[in-house]
Amino acid sequence: MDRYATLRYLQSLDPEQDHQQICYWLAGYEFPWDLTRALEIALLRTFCVPSIAQLLDQTGEFHHHPQKRYDDTGIVVSEVLKHGYESPRGAAFIQRMNAIHSHYPIANEDYLYVLSTFVFEPIRWCDRFGWRPFCQVERLACFYFWRTIGDRMGITALPNQYDEFEQFNRQFEAQRFSYTGSNQRVANATRSLLLSWFPAVVRPIVNQGLPSLLDPPMLQALGWEPAPAWLQGLMQTALIVRSRWLRQRPPRSEPDFFVDQTLRSYPQGYSLQEIGPESLQKRLNRP
Repeated sequence: MDRYATLRYLQSLDPEQDHQQICYWLAGYEFPWDLTRALEIALLRTFCVPSIAQLLDQTGEFHHHPQKRYDDTGIVVSEVLKHGYESPRGAAFIQRMNAIHSHYPIANEDYLYVLSTFVFEPIRWCDRFGWRPFCQVERLACFYFWRTIGDRMGITALPNQYDEFEQFNRQFEAQRFSYTGSNQRVANATRSLLLSWFPAVVRPIVNQGLPSLLDPPMLQALGWEPAPAWLQGLMQTALIVRSRWLRQRPPRSEPDFFVDQTLRSYPQGYSLQEIGPESLQKRLNRP
């Protein structure tokens, strides 16, 4: 099978009816590494919204248990992408997520914005750094997939069209991105987490280079300094070179979902009952 065989197959599908199948292939085969990076950027984008960052700052999860908070989010997203939201396993993880969220006062508009980042950040990342951009069928499939998840989360006022949701995403950011101390505190805690994954000798370069992946409104809202121009160019060039190299590689023969990897918080594996803040475990697991 050549590198673009999967793309031709996905283009033959109906994005509205087959969006679970399309998103399975995108997350497991076509862009597993890229989607993880894109959703990390999506996470940082949500910190630019003071109402979201203030709640996250108050819970303390990103300060005291950042790796578990990161892994738990990745697990829920990956389980639903891998198994589908209609499967018993996928439905159980959505239910768990809803149970966790029910303990916090989250505005519907904030839910809606976070959901929009799950649609558009992977698309934008792959437009810039993926080995190929998403085709129109894949873009629409992402919209239908996450819109359905939003419906199962009880989110209201969900847009019916891709363009409408993208317009909401752009307008929300233009109106709501602004700096607060809670934005910066939560973002800095997450930045420290990301840096902890690298050997100590390269952490200063990674620390300086991370802002090169963020746009100016994000940097301003997070209180972060932009990366030096030379380092910004170096990092972006490295990602583009990687994408060109991948185009020459054979397609992936086995899926590589986030949950298929060894997770730092759960080196021996995880169960549904372990997902969520430790402070809520008893209530979440009550029969």
